[in-house]
Amino acid sequence: MIIFPAIDIKDKKCVRLTQGDFDKVNVYGEDPSLMAKKWAGYGAEFIHVVNLNGSRDEVGINDETLAKVAKAVDVPIQVGGGIRDEKRVKELLDLGMNRVIVGTMAIENKELLKELIEKYGNDKIVVSIDAKNGKVATHGWEKVSDIDSVDLCKELEQIGVKTIVYTDISKDGMLEGPNFDIYKELSQKTSLDIIASGGVTSIDDVKRLLDMNMYGAIIGKALYDNRIDLKEVLDLC
Repeated sequence: MIIFPAIDIKDKKCVRLTQGDFDKVNVYGEDPSLMAKKWAGYGAEFIHVVNLNGSRDEVGINDETLAKVAKAVDVPIQVGGGIRDEKRVKELLDLGMNRVIVGTMAIENKELLKELIEKYGNDKIVVSIDAKNGKVATHGWEKVSDIDSVDLCKELEQIGVKTIVYTDISKDGMLEGPNFDIYKELSQKTSLDIIASGGVTSIDDVKRLLDMNMYGAIIGKALYDNRIDLKEVLDLC
């Protein structure tokens, strides 16, 4: 299982939000590239970056910072946040990102998603599913739809999607553990590579996800609050 240390970037700084709330911001560092170096130095084999400004349509604000992060480490980086069209996908790949994570666009424009997968490959295009009580949320978690998240995952698999990042919003940043039931259901009903996100708080959480054959797990707040030792987790996986 791949462990993805998370770096959330807002206004060029490394931050964490609680439950996606832009009013509940903790700043963990002025230079996200130093954080990337730290996690790579511990042995991380992939880094997960979120451009929080992007999810609020302030798309290019952090591009210089993203390029700096890419140059700072030799490990691959996946990035998400406000990616609505092919132009933005290309910009991010050109900045040195290895994978681009699309969310709202994948739900609202499946034809474009299909085109992106055909052009760039399903190893470069990953879909983020954010859900609350099993229903899909879009636009930086600010709108919750009537779309069932499991049904959506099945549909995405038919389109050609290989990897998803599934976040249970109610768990994110709460340090209460992930929603194991949804990951179990997804692994039973699809053959997608599932990256678990939201609420990974302890070594035991990681062990459970490992036992469930998850493809990956994103760890954010628990790393920054020193609840999880990254070296220990990487040794486990």
